Amino acid sequence: MNSFKFLFVILLSITITIALFPSLSSQELHLEGLDASYSRGKTSFLAPKQRYVATCDKYPRVCAAKGSRGPDCCKKQCVNVLNDRSNCGKCGNKCKYSEICCQGWCVNIYVNKKHCGKCNNECKKGSSCSYGMCNYA
Repeated sequence: MNSFKFLFVILLSITITIALFPSLSSQELHLEGLDASYSRGKTSFLAPKQRYVATCDKYPRVCAAKGSRGPDCCKKQCVNVLNDRSNCGKCGNKCKYSEICCQGWCVNIYVNKKHCGKCNNECKKGSSCSYGMCNYA
């Protein structure tokens, strides 16, 4: 009877895990440092495994790979310095709270006439930018 309860609890916990995390695949588990494969001789399932991760500071070509966040390497992470608020224009150049990164420059899109409301949205000649909208008079 105890073995039946134990088996029921295990099956219930597996069902709950699958229901809560349906989008996690074995590749995502692998990327997070968990090994979802079971091999003989191991005593723990899903045990954290030490593995080498190629970082862009040692291998800059990692940032050119498909699916990379950007072509530039800043603090061991691939970024795009043309639109990353934490590395705008160059590594470590952080934009202020009210600014976003447009073409490598920190701009306030609420008042900037060349980037009004969004990047590269220039107001017509003679109008101003207020609250991210061009004031057409």
